[in-house]
Amino acid sequence: MRLHLGKGSLFAALFFCTLLVGGQPQAIAQLDPNPEIGSLNKPDRIEWFRDQGFGLFIHWSVDAQLGVGISHSLVGASDNYADGFFNELPKTFDPKQFDPQDWARLAKLAGVRYVMFTTKHHSGFAMYDTATTSFGVMNTPFHRDITAELFKAFRDVGIAPGVYFSPDDFYWLHQNGELIQRNVPEVQPENNPGLMDYDLAQVRELLTNYGPISLIFFDGRATGLRDLAWKLQPDIVVTRGALQTPEQYVPGMPLKGAWEANLTMGDAWQYQPQNDPYKSGRQLIRILIQTRAKGGNLLLDVGPKPNGELPIQEEDRLREIALWMFVNSEAIYSVRPWVITNEGDVWFTKKKNEDTLYAMVDSDKPWEYGKWNDLVLHSVKASDQTEVSVLGENGKVLEYQPSVNPKPTWEMKSDGLHIRAMLAQRLQDNHKWENPVVLRITNVKPAFSPPGVRTVRSSLNPVSHAELLTGDLIDMAGSSSLDVGFEYRAISGEDVHARTEPWIASPLQSVTHTGQFSYSLEHLPPGFYEFHSVVKHPLVTLYGADVRMQR
Repeated sequence: MRLHLGKGSLFAALFFCTLLVGGQPQAIAQLDPNPEIGSLNKPDRIEWFRDQGFGLFIHWSVDAQLGVGISHSLVGASDNYADGFFNELPKTFDPKQFDPQDWARLAKLAGVRYVMFTTKHHSGFAMYDTATTSFGVMNTPFHRDITAELFKAFRDVGIAPGVYFSPDDFYWLHQNGELIQRNVPEVQPENNPGLMDYDLAQVRELLTNYGPISLIFFDGRATGLRDLAWKLQPDIVVTRGALQTPEQYVPGMPLKGAWEANLTMGDAWQYQPQNDPYKSGRQLIRILIQTRAKGGNLLLDVGPKPNGELPIQEEDRLREIALWMFVNSEAIYSVRPWVITNEGDVWFTKKKNEDTLYAMVDSDKPWEYGKWNDLVLHSVKASDQTEVSVLGENGKVLEYQPSVNPKPTWEMKSDGLHIRAMLAQRLQDNHKWENPVVLRITNVKPAFSPPGVRTVRSSLNPVSHAELLTGDLIDMAGSSSLDVGFEYRAISGEDVHARTEPWIASPLQSVTHTGQFSYSLEHLPPGFYEFHSVVKHPLVTLYGADVRMQR
C-alpha cells in the first residue's frame, strides 16, 4: 500500500469541499443522488429550516406491538407472516395511553423546533384517516386519527409539523401480487402507475386535510410526489427528496447548504425493548453539538410503546437534553458554522449575521463546579469590544462562596485567545455536570484560514488490481507541512442514506506543498465502498467529500 504526492496548486482555497464523483461505475441503489436538482424549496424557507436546528422524529406504526424493526420484517417474509401482519395486527392496535399533549410538552421543553411523524411507513399502514385503504389506524380498536391529534398538540406549543411519507408501500405490493422489496426499480412508484396514483392520493390527503405542513420527508423516490407537495403547499420544505439527509451518522465535513442528520437514540427506529442499547444523554448532546457545528440540523428519533407512551429511557434522555438546551439553546438556534468546526474538544457555532461565537467545551474530563479552567482558541481573534460569558450564568455569584468572582476573563496573545472561566451554576445536587459548558464570545473575527482538501477520484490499476484513491490538497493554510491521507469504508448492503460501518484510515504522509496525492489500496474485497481525503492541521482535521466506488 503506497501514498503518492503530485505537484502543483490547482485551485483556490475552499472550506466547503466540492464533490467530484469519478472512478468506477456507481451500481448501488440510489434515491435521488442529487436531490437539490429541480428543488422548489424557497430560499427563505430553507433559511428558516436551518435556523431551527433540532427536530423530533417519531417512528410508530402497527408493528410496534411486536417490538420489531418498523416495516422491514415484511421483506423476505413468508405468506403466513405477511397475512398475519396485514390482517391480524390491526385488530390489536389500541394505544389507550396515547397523549400527544404529553409528547408535545416534553419536546418543547427539550428545545425541539419541529416534529416529523411517520404518517405512513413502508408497510403501508396509515396512521391517519385515509380514504385510500382500509389498512390504517381508523380500522383498529383505537379508531382515532393519530396524525391529526399529534399535529394539533405540537402546533399548540409552537412546534412545526412535518410529514414523513414512504412512497414504497408493502401492503399495496402484497394486494397487487408483487414481491415485497425496496430500492429496486420494479417496485418504485414511477414504474407502477397504480402505486404512483395511490401515493399521490395519499400525499394530497395529508397536505389538504391537516392544515399548513411545514416539512415533508419522502423516504424513497420523491419523483412526482415532491412536485405535488410544492403545488399544494408552496411554503413546505421537502427534506429527504430535496436535501441531503445522512442517516445514523454525522458527516465528517460540513455539507454545503441545508442538510439534516437523522439518528436514533439507540439502534432502532421503532420500539424494540429487547434489542436496543440506548446512547447516553451526553452522547446525544454531543451529536447535536457536532451536527450544528457542521451546519446541519439534527432530527432525533423516538419510538413510542404500543400503548402510546414513550419508553422511560427516551423520556429520560429528552429531559437531560431539555436541561442542556434550557441553558444553551442560544448556541443551537439561528447559527451557522465557524471558519472551522472545532479545535479538539471545543466545537463552534456562530450566530447568523453576527460576530458572536459559541465555544461548546465537550471535554472527556468535564468541568468541575467552582474550579477555574483555562483554554486557548487559536482560530479566534478578539477585539476591544469582546466579552466572554458562560451561557446560563450571570458571572457574579458562586453559591456559598461570596469571596469568589466567577466572571470569565480573556487575553489576546500571539497564539490565540486565552480564556479563563468556570462552571458556577449548580445544575445538579451533587455539583456534577458532565455535559458541555458553552462560552459566548462576542465581537470576534476568524484568526485562521483553514486548509482545503478535495476528494478527486478512484481508479483501478489494471496490473496490480489495486484501487488508486486520489485527493487534492488545495491550500496549506500557511503551514510548512501537513499530513494527508484517506479514509474508506464498505457500504454494500446499506440503505443509500445510512452508514453503519466504521471508517478505516490509510497511513498518513507529511507533505510540504499543495497538489494531488494518492493512495494504493490493495487486496480490497469485491463490493461497494466510499472514501474521502483527509488533511490534518495542528488545529483541526478536515475531510473532502465522500465518493463512492465499486470493486
